[in-house]
Amino acid sequence: MLNNYLEKREKFNKALDNIALKLWKVFYDFFIECGRVTIFLYDSLRLIGSQPKRTDEIIRHMEFIGNKSVMIILLTGSFTGMALSYQIFLGFQLVNATNLVGPTVALGITRELGPVLTGLIVSARAGGAMAARLGTMRVSEQIDALEVMGVDPKQYLVMPRLVAAIITMPLLCGIFDFVAMLGSHVLCIQVLGLDEAIFWDKIALWINPKDINEGLIKSAVFGLTFATICTHAGYFTKGGAKGVGEATNTGVVNSMVLIIILNFIMTNLIRFYYTLTGI
Repeated sequence: MLNNYLEKREKFNKALDNIALKLWKVFYDFFIECGRVTIFLYDSLRLIGSQPKRTDEIIRHMEFIGNKSVMIILLTGSFTGMALSYQIFLGFQLVNATNLVGPTVALGITRELGPVLTGLIVSARAGGAMAARLGTMRVSEQIDALEVMGVDPKQYLVMPRLVAAIITMPLLCGIFDFVAMLGSHVLCIQVLGLDEAIFWDKIALWINPKDINEGLIKSAVFGLTFATICTHAGYFTKGGAKGVGEATNTGVVNSMVLIIILNFIMTNLIRFYYTLTGI
């Protein structure tokens, strides 16, 4: 009986040890990867002022990230504004506070949903393409050929994508905010029958420029985040076509998860900064 108990106890202890070791390996690999991505980001950003300037590449990537994302931003923004407005209307109707639907939707869109949904959408569309493009160049040895020709691959391939993402994401976020509020206006005024003057008066009363700026700052950081993660995943791709697929999947998934995590962190940091400076 005692031997049986000791055997079970030993198996249990080994199972706990294995779980602890696996968790430690996960966290260790995570911090190592964070360090690699941070170094990759630093090496790429410090090349912004180097020669040649790569202005044409930056503009080309701005067109790819920004212009080609406008249509999907318009669609998702309009329906997000309408869906959020309807749900808030149903809730506020219970307490006879439907006049506050407009400012509540505006705060939710400008502070949170605008930058987050823009970041998620663009990271899935443009970030995945970045990872796939660089991954294909890596496995086909095109990046190695650039190094042989004396061209810095990070300065030619990575830096323009990072700069383009930082510039275009606030613009896309602004479009998302505008279209979402336009959709909210159409639903609230034309469908739900709220008073148009009260709707916009309440928004003007409660919405401050700092609320809009908060979302634009977040979107710029989200742009830098997904561009860095996706280009890093593609730049260090291994394993041929299978590796390209895995790099694309890894870059997009990690970007989305990190955008959601960063949103919570940045919300608190920006609120703390506003409180500290009295804005």
